[in-house]
Amino acid sequence: MREGAREDPFLAATEVLRIGASSFSAELDAGYSIMGKPNGGYILSVLARAATMQLVESGIEHPHCLAASGSYIRSPDCGPAQVEVTVRRNGTRISQVQASLLQDGKVAAEALLSCGRLREDADVFHSDSMPVSLPDPADCESHTPVFASGGPSILDRVEMRLDPATTGFARGELSDDAEIRGWIRMAGGWPMGPLGLLLATDVLPPATFALGSTGWVPTIQLSVYVRALPLDGWLRARQRARTVTGGLVDEVCELWDESGRVVAQAVQLAMVRFG
Repeated sequence: MREGAREDPFLAATEVLRIGASSFSAELDAGYSIMGKPNGGYILSVLARAATMQLVESGIEHPHCLAASGSYIRSPDCGPAQVEVTVRRNGTRISQVQASLLQDGKVAAEALLSCGRLREDADVFHSDSMPVSLPDPADCESHTPVFASGGPSILDRVEMRLDPATTGFARGELSDDAEIRGWIRMAGGWPMGPLGLLLATDVLPPATFALGSTGWVPTIQLSVYVRALPLDGWLRARQRARTVTGGLVDEVCELWDESGRVVAQAVQLAMVRFG
């Protein structure tokens, strides 16, 4: 057992408690916030926790979220929240669940989740997603020189080592290459797990920092595919901005575990500003 008898912080932070036939209570943990607001990937993880619990407790053995598409309607505060779930389809291999996060009686986020079971022995028939090349973690930068003090508290829970070739923005150097690369793992040696991959696809600094964007980049919509059970240890990560126009950016994130398998892919639409 890690660190004595202490509970995995991420599992504790995503815990949901049943309060009705399709309702759960949740406590949005400030440790997974950015500038005081819960991270979008963390919110998706809480919704997935409730969705899979609803399925498993009703006898449907679909314990893993395989795909999730979340829309962020208003930014919730850290603290008490409620999750409402509706099972849209019970399938043999895949079940679909709609989940909503409410706070003060108002919907803050909604997601449609496809749930099933990931297999450890699943063969890769085809993949054109090759692991990104990175320096060793020891030769990469921690978040300390990248974010000023008082930055995202989520970085106390998720350890990052960023490729110095992509952190010029932290030194006042801008680039036309809107890409962030680095290593990610849960702080304290806790396992990432398939639920944690939903979080991990949304923790890298915005790729638009390289272009000179200012402030954080709030997510409007986030879609994640969980492709495999990740090995414990570092994940290789790459996030790229594709198109920036009209105050919006779409970013693509890919994660690979230490075996070289792609374990998660995500795309998000977010607001961005310059100057």
